Amino acid sequence: MAVIAKSQDPAEVLKVLGDPTRLRILGLVERAELTVGELARALEMAQSRVSNHLRVLRDADLLQERHTGRATWLRLAELDPASNGDSLPARLWSAVRADVPALPEHRADVARLERVLAERSARSGEFFDRVAGEWDKIAVDFATGQARQRAAAALLPRESVVADLGCGTGWFARALAPLCDRIVLVDRSQGMLDEACRKLDPLPAGTRVEARRGELDALPIADEELDGAVAGLVLHHLADLAGPAREIFRALKPGGRVAIVELSPHGEAWMHESLGDRNLGLDPRDVLRALERAGFVDHTLESLEDRYRPRIPGGDADARAALPLYLVRARRPARA
Repeated sequence: MAVIAKSQDPAEVLKVLGDPTRLRILGLVERAELTVGELARALEMAQSRVSNHLRVLRDADLLQERHTGRATWLRLAELDPASNGDSLPARLWSAVRADVPALPEHRADVARLERVLAERSARSGEFFDRVAGEWDKIAVDFATGQARQRAAAALLPRESVVADLGCGTGWFARALAPLCDRIVLVDRSQGMLDEACRKLDPLPAGTRVEARRGELDALPIADEELDGAVAGLVLHHLADLAGPAREIFRALKPGGRVAIVELSPHGEAWMHESLGDRNLGLDPRDVLRALERAGFVDHTLESLEDRYRPRIPGGDADARAALPLYLVRARRPARA
């Protein structure tokens, strides 16, 4: 007699979804990728109790885990995308998810989650404010400089409005300045924006710069304002790629292009603390998938003959990592 996997046994999956605490967990991790500790705070439960439920959800293929250093990140599983949402866990979760807000604890869970995410964002912003003046010394060193040259070349022609998203101290913007009419700098850190403007002064003749403080998943940019956008070594600082991809799509004019330079996955765990990195690089397939789902077309992926060379803490002045980079390009479709 064939053995049915738990994730395909209706009785088992119904048993998992019959527990209100597990429904509360799924309702939260569907909203944001969370650490176990963050989830426990949002639920106001002991971490040990939450962990027991997480094991059950994982066994039912309803939960995905991602490990970075000592942290475990949780999100709702993609639920067998090859089946177009027709797998048993996907169908059963779809049947109950609309009723999760009716749980008596749901409103308080969401309010606590928003506080947890706000605190996380504040910590990240404070970190970059603190290191803005030294960022070029500790985190902006590349082997050849080809990464920003290639990203800049992807955004021609000259008469254009281009955004440097997550601009930091403006390393990419300095390459863009001679190539466009107007540069829009976006960063969550005011300290980084101030440093970028300082380093861009004086600007090439005919180029204007605007600094706008904001998040990549809520860009301070009008609909269809941009001809092009570059996101250089910023997406690996984020928990989610879907929101930024949708926002970039919204901000680009039809036919506008985005160029993304990112780190390939690596094992330099010290970069979590020293450089504020959330992820140790990004799988380019995840970046391409996020762009495709946002509506972009003409996706391309290129490896770069360049290396990101941040200084390794605790070593001598010449102790640096040498991390590979890639370039992803895509286009918002032109209007028919």
